Amino acid sequence: MLKLEHFQNITYTHSDWLWLIAALPLLGAFLNGFLTLLSARKVLTVKPWVNALIACGASIASFIVSWEMFLSFKKAPDSPWVQDLFNWVESAAFHVNFSFELNALSGVMVVFITFVASLIHLYSIGYMKNDEGFGRYFTYLNLFLFSMLVLVLGQDLLVLFLGWEGVGFCSYLLIGFWFDDVAKAEAGKKAIIVNRIGDAGFVAGLLMVFALAGTFNFNELLAHKQVFTETTATLICLFFFIGAAGKSAQIPLYIWLPDAMAGPTPVSALIHAATMVTAGVYLVARLDFIYVLAPWASTLIAVIGVLTALFAATIALVQTDIKKVLAYSTVSQLGYMFLGVGVTSYESGIFHLITHGFFKACLFLAAGSVIHSLRGEQDIRKMGGLLKHIPMTSLGFLLGWIAIAGILPTCGGFFSKDEILWRALATPNPIFPLLPEVLYVIALFTSFLTAFYMTRLIVMVFFGDYRGDREVYEHLHESPRIMTWPVLALGIGSMFIGWIGVPTAIGGADELGKFLDPLFHLSTLDANGVSPKLEPILMLLSFLVAWAGVALAWYAYGFKHSVSKNLAQTFSGVKKVLEGKYYVDEFYQHTVVAFVKAIARWVSQWLIEGLFVGRLVELGVQAVTRTAQAAKQVQSGLVRAYLAYIAAGAALLIYLFLHS
Repeated sequence: MLKLEHFQNITYTHSDWLWLIAALPLLGAFLNGFLTLLSARKVLTVKPWVNALIACGASIASFIVSWEMFLSFKKAPDSPWVQDLFNWVESAAFHVNFSFELNALSGVMVVFITFVASLIHLYSIGYMKNDEGFGRYFTYLNLFLFSMLVLVLGQDLLVLFLGWEGVGFCSYLLIGFWFDDVAKAEAGKKAIIVNRIGDAGFVAGLLMVFALAGTFNFNELLAHKQVFTETTATLICLFFFIGAAGKSAQIPLYIWLPDAMAGPTPVSALIHAATMVTAGVYLVARLDFIYVLAPWASTLIAVIGVLTALFAATIALVQTDIKKVLAYSTVSQLGYMFLGVGVTSYESGIFHLITHGFFKACLFLAAGSVIHSLRGEQDIRKMGGLLKHIPMTSLGFLLGWIAIAGILPTCGGFFSKDEILWRALATPNPIFPLLPEVLYVIALFTSFLTAFYMTRLIVMVFFGDYRGDREVYEHLHESPRIMTWPVLALGIGSMFIGWIGVPTAIGGADELGKFLDPLFHLSTLDANGVSPKLEPILMLLSFLVAWAGVALAWYAYGFKHSVSKNLAQTFSGVKKVLEGKYYVDEFYQHTVVAFVKAIARWVSQWLIEGLFVGRLVELGVQAVTRTAQAAKQVQSGLVRAYLAYIAAGAALLIYLFLHS
């Protein structure tokens, strides 16, 4: 079943079973889609438990296969597993095989994705129980998972792009799942349109890569990376980053992600935690061997990443929708990931991707449980005192809060975020020598804001007095176990997942970093800008900053409500700008959208209707009319004329016959 092949001093292990990881959720999507179609046409009645069993079974089976393969792969991590499934594209000397590769990065990703997705599938059984589109929902969910697995397993940029487009399309289906609601349908359209803008950059990068290297295969690109000069590598990296910014919601293409909250809450958890938004970070890490040749592009990624983190964190400070707070938190945390990969610390970016996946999935699912208990209420100003009424949900949310705020030196979010902070400061920048210090200060301040707005959220939701509808309050109840157990599992995972990357500076083994290092060892710069002895001190500083954010938020919203009111009055102008989300959507509406609509009107009214319909069609009508008038003269009504026409035609036929 397995054989070995040498390529550029790397031994590749050929496997016959990699396809199974992605095929299982695809099979689940097909079966559920077929059954849903039959049910819609009244051919048969499908019980919801059948849809749930197929979808959850496919996802869990994919996780089990991924886990088993990953454990086997860990025994020889220097020998990636590959499988050529079929010849996908062939034209003359150019061909693309549809191939999968399981290496250190994709191996970690598939296990992480399938595990988190499986818990979200289970949670969805309770959350979507009474929805009319139950079968359709699980069809989309399985298809989403399949697309993400193709993306991370693809050995070729075109295969990756297939999964890339797949997750974009599935996000449109899931965000606009309740399409009979105009606002939700608009949110789905906004997501796919903004992603199309980013994908244009991705396609431009693909074309440049092929023009220079003549291949899309990652291994062949790595072997022939000398064809890329610094200029061409910079252009390619910038084009791919445009695509990554669209998928992973970075400035200026972040605007779709907060609106993605229109979809069901489990969808928000899947998009924000384990699938779509992590695709951009994965792409940059997968192309590390090109990005290391483009220091300008990497610097730009780091700058945009840290600015996105700060920008989104400030907006999250004043949000009143529980899901919108978490949405802007996701944008901010993605900024941290891009800061990590932007300073060429790809391991720390992937580390935070994983820890964020756990605590953000936990927080979103817990938020969904809160909304479920409050009969759809999402305004945190109408909550409060829920800790004693929904204890399991509250516990899960608190565990996620501890992880994202980084207030315990044992939680996942603390280790991964601090590693990015350390690498941002310690990695020298060849273009702007003072940039590492600037990046570090902004990122550290953002961590303070993160602790502040997340503490504000838990205080307003779980502590104090209930401020909402009394009728809802009287019927408050905990969500079913099918919803609370996944929340707790992710919450506990959030606390301990960070142990896979405990820094060596404090006596840890940094297992994840060492595992991924062979994949990135050609691209990661040595942290020689600052003494490594400073890292434990900076970790302590980060810890204290996080606690300062917690303490200030608890003081303002927990003990002294007048403080928050006075602050709101004092900084009313700033608060209004933040509530308006810096009016970025309005700016786009009056510039980009208005410009595109003006072009569309010009094309429609002048080019199509004015020139084509109004002029060309009119000329055609005139030509037909004149031809008809000329032909009309032939119809004289005289028998002798018709006999003459017949004789002339017969003479012509005889002539052609004799001279043929």
